[in-house]
Amino acid sequence: MATIAPPKDPESDPRVKAVFDDIRTTRGSDFINNVWRYLAFDPSLLAATWAEVKAVMATPTALEPKVKEMIYAAVSIANSCDYCTHSHLAAARAKGMSAEEQADFFRVVASAGKTNHLLNAIRVPVDPVFVMDKE
Repeated sequence: MATIAPPKDPESDPRVKAVFDDIRTTRGSDFINNVWRYLAFDPSLLAATWAEVKAVMATPTALEPKVKEMIYAAVSIANSCDYCTHSHLAAARAKGMSAEEQADFFRVVASAGKTNHLLNAIRVPVDPVFVMDKE
């Protein structure tokens, strides 16, 4: 259950309309998903969040878009964000993630979660060869 209500007519605020228009242009779609509709309760928060997400997820970088979506989904699983898990897995599939890749992805997430819990419990010291900053 949501903790706030989305604005009834979010695009009546020109700041929200500008962000929604940028989302439409960036994604090449008229669809504005719920995360942006709900964040429109605070136009400044909406604009700042969209700017950051756009810079990371919609700007070409060394990581392929499918890989970015899979990483986002893995972090969302770790943080128990159901909305983000669903939306970023859907985006990864739209960007070419196959059923086999999704199965491998789930195996990696499950294995990493288990070993993270074990190592957090045991507090194994980090091997010096793994430390990047070796002075």
